[in-house]
Amino acid sequence: MPDLSSTPGRLPCWRGSLQLRLLAGTLTWIVLAVLVSGWGLSSLFSQHVSRQFHAELGMHLDQLAANLVVDEDGEVHLRAPLSDPRLMRPYSGLYWQVDRIAGEEEAAVGILRSRSLWDAVLVVPPDSLNDGELHAHRVRGPNEERLRMIEQVLRPAESPDRPLRLIVAGSEDLVAVPVERFNGLLALALGVLSLGLAGASILQVWTALRPMAGLREGLRRVRDGTSPAIDGRFPSEIQPLVDEFNGVLARNAEIVVRARTQAGNLAHALKTPLAVLANAAVNEEGELAHRVREQVSVAQTQIDHHLARARAAAAVQIPGQRTPVRPVLDGLMRVMRRVHADRDLMIEIVECRDDLLFRGEEQDLQEILGNLIDNACKWALRRIAVRVRATEGELLVSVEDDGPGIDPAVRESALDRGVRIDEQRPGAGLGLSIVRDLVQLYGGRVALDSGTGGGLCASVRLPAG
Repeated sequence: MPDLSSTPGRLPCWRGSLQLRLLAGTLTWIVLAVLVSGWGLSSLFSQHVSRQFHAELGMHLDQLAANLVVDEDGEVHLRAPLSDPRLMRPYSGLYWQVDRIAGEEEAAVGILRSRSLWDAVLVVPPDSLNDGELHAHRVRGPNEERLRMIEQVLRPAESPDRPLRLIVAGSEDLVAVPVERFNGLLALALGVLSLGLAGASILQVWTALRPMAGLREGLRRVRDGTSPAIDGRFPSEIQPLVDEFNGVLARNAEIVVRARTQAGNLAHALKTPLAVLANAAVNEEGELAHRVREQVSVAQTQIDHHLARARAAAAVQIPGQRTPVRPVLDGLMRVMRRVHADRDLMIEIVECRDDLLFRGEEQDLQEILGNLIDNACKWALRRIAVRVRATEGELLVSVEDDGPGIDPAVRESALDRGVRIDEQRPGAGLGLSIVRDLVQLYGGRVALDSGTGGGLCASVRLPAG
């Protein structure tokens, strides 16, 4: 795809495509929504696991306090072991410890600890606790293991003057591992969800814009001349546009019909008086009669020329007109052979495929080809060759004769209206001028060059169907 970002008046390809813009907006919001949802769910689950872990530590602390017994000698021991089997497995990640709090200037002395600590001791950060207060810490445990710890001061009824510190700790891996496992599953699930939403968005955009393809096909049929209007039903958002466009086509067709009718009326109104003048002067002799006949002929030619231009100017405004070239050319060949039968000319079509189409009206194509071939017949010695071929979306028409040709210095002026290179030849000097005007109305070009046999080669480029 070409880069349109630097082309004046055109948007970059991603901004110039409605489909790409819709997809970009939809996919962007999907990605943002999935990312925010993933972050929120991960945070909620992490908080839930952390609260559950602390609740579990609190349950073990309560169980430890409930099973703690002080005998008559002041010795502290457990009535029964705690229920969690991890407390019996060395370095399992779950630990408890009971310290006796000494005086203010003496450190606490550990008197009981879980089997899971083995020979290690939990070190509690120095802190002043009131009875019954619960404190939480993050500390290092056995083998530099990161622990979350809760502690509480308890004064047994048997020895209230000798408080005890109850400690329960658990490895942070007990929180991190479930969170990591959940995040992995969450990423997988959200990834699948994102792909599903992206696929659904692409399908939805494609389905929503599918009628545009039908609209484009309808426009193509109008342009190619296979349909006078856009057919079919479209969604309610597009149908008003189609109806308005069909209305414009119908309006243009009415304008062309009206223009043709007015052109025909004008031709009839002017040609009738001219015919009367010509008939009145045909049997008369003298300078006046000769001048009348000459000027009537010029006026008739001028009328034909300007009426042809008016008709063509109206016709080119109608999209979709197509004219087969070969039938028009065959008809002109028959006419020209009869018109110039006294000169025994060889007028032949050297090249023209049957499927070639002219993007315009049949009468205009007849006018263009007829003037070119008639002009060649006037100058040819023996042979006229006509070639029509398609090239790069255009019709290249060339008419070549074996006559004397035209001096390159005056070829351009030969296309001007009323200019006659040789006054000995019949005509009003309007044939090539009419051709040039009609071709220009269709956006084409006219060129006069030397033929292969030394004569003139007149070529025109016209829009192909």
